[in-house]
Amino acid sequence: MRVRLNGEERALPAGLTVTALLESLGLNAALVVVELNREILGRGAYGRVELRDGDAIELVHFVGGG
Repeated sequence: MRVRLNGEERALPAGLTVTALLESLGLNAALVVVELNREILGRGAYGRVELRDGDAIELVHFVGGG
């Protein structure tokens, strides 16, 4: 399937959940906000929500510092 991830077209395997996507990218779900099709997902939904062809996904990473 094809999705738009942070503005770039990408091919992903069908049936991928948001959690699986984050893991494949090496991202810690606790430090990422996911927007799917212009709606922010609650972290509790990451494992239940399967991505679909044509989805638009934006990932925002939290970075610590001081």
